[in-house]
Amino acid sequence: MLFNSLDFAVFLPIVFILYWFIANRNLKLQNALIVLASYYFYALWDWRFLFLIIFSTLVDYSVGYYLGKTTESKKRKLLLAISIVVNLGFLGFFKYYNFFLDNFIEVFRLFGQPIQPSSLNIILPVGISFYTFQTMSYTIDVYRKQLEPTKDLIAFSAFVSFFPQLVAGPIERATQLLPQFSKKREFDYSNAVDGLKQILWGLFKKVVIADNCAYFANMFFNNYTDHSGSSLLLGGVFFAFQIYGDFSGYSDIAIGTSRLFGFNLMQNFNYPYFSRDMAEFWRRWHISLSTWFRDYLYIPLGGSKGSSYKKIRNIFIIFGVSGFWHGANWTFVIWGLLNALYFLPLLLTNKNRANLEVIAKDSILPSFKELYQMLKTFLLAVLAWIFFRAESVTVAFAYIGKIFSPSFLTVPDFKNRHVAFVVLLLIGFFLVIEWMGRENQFGIAKLFQNRRRFFRWGFYTFIVFLIGIFMKTRETTFIYFQF
Repeated sequence: MLFNSLDFAVFLPIVFILYWFIANRNLKLQNALIVLASYYFYALWDWRFLFLIIFSTLVDYSVGYYLGKTTESKKRKLLLAISIVVNLGFLGFFKYYNFFLDNFIEVFRLFGQPIQPSSLNIILPVGISFYTFQTMSYTIDVYRKQLEPTKDLIAFSAFVSFFPQLVAGPIERATQLLPQFSKKREFDYSNAVDGLKQILWGLFKKVVIADNCAYFANMFFNNYTDHSGSSLLLGGVFFAFQIYGDFSGYSDIAIGTSRLFGFNLMQNFNYPYFSRDMAEFWRRWHISLSTWFRDYLYIPLGGSKGSSYKKIRNIFIIFGVSGFWHGANWTFVIWGLLNALYFLPLLLTNKNRANLEVIAKDSILPSFKELYQMLKTFLLAVLAWIFFRAESVTVAFAYIGKIFSPSFLTVPDFKNRHVAFVVLLLIGFFLVIEWMGRENQFGIAKLFQNRRRFFRWGFYTFIVFLIGIFMKTRETTFIYFQF
């Protein structure tokens, strides 16, 4: 079930009514309703993989329970190992089995020993990269004694399967989200209104920005040999806004939907394309994943402490693993390592935390220096996104090679240029709204709040109108569902 589908438009109000008008007097009943609704939501993708979520839930609940019962170091390490092996084992099998098998075959072929092992037709369960990391955060935090193990299986099941963020995050920490299932929740009108506004803005990002950028991104990437370097650079820009609008749009809808039910999820995107360097970009892009790797991998490795060698090693490990998390293709690994190269000089010169404040804080426009820094950072991100989007490493290098060819100096020439111009205008409108709201959790959170109600509602109506005009006849899936 997609957020941008008619099915979800029917599903959400039904669950909302049952939650606040039928189950509102009993916390366990509310949590049970969330579990049932979440399992139904997920089962519509493929009911067979529902058993995978249930099994993972039972394993990590049991591990947490027994971690709370023992203080013996060896037993605690064994219990934690069981959780990690089960979760990463499922993730490794479903997501990476054929990747490792294909590379294993290729190595033997290079040494003149071709082999023919059987590959499997494995279907990747939707959201497995997200909920496995979420459940592991629980067992790791319980092991570290940063969280008391829960005895409420229903609350824990709701935490693991919570439908707004089940499929593509944010990847919530057990310390932040799980306690919310144990507290009585009261309906908050203002919080619900904010949730609806965030859902609206998320739909705009997905339907108006991402889906329309996708048309041109696909056209350029799928036929890169037919286009000039200037056109291919434009294709990279379209993909940059496609993936941002798509993924941050999903996160906005997930966070806004959660607010309707009295839950607060973490901010997953914080206007990353307004960053002044790549370190700031990674503090603002997919925050739930980058902080997960920081806390559970980077810091245990030593973080930025120690010798220059260890700093360099840790940066390449963290970005390499992050790239590999995104998919079983060398393009993602190179994307991650390229970002490590971007980040490394900032770390080694102690400039990685130079830009912590909101850009142009309390100012209408950025300075020329800030504008230059934003543009440079954005173009570096676009260059890396080419590896992320390309079908293979060979295609990525060929695509980039053509950008840096003499044809870069030509005027972009491709079909439907007038439509592309309209999409660029929409991107411009989108950036203006995001810039105006950059100090808030999402673009229209406080936009026009000091204006008359008629003006605000006129703006919301205009956004709904744009969504209706540009919505595809068939709902389109979200990019991160494949990860």
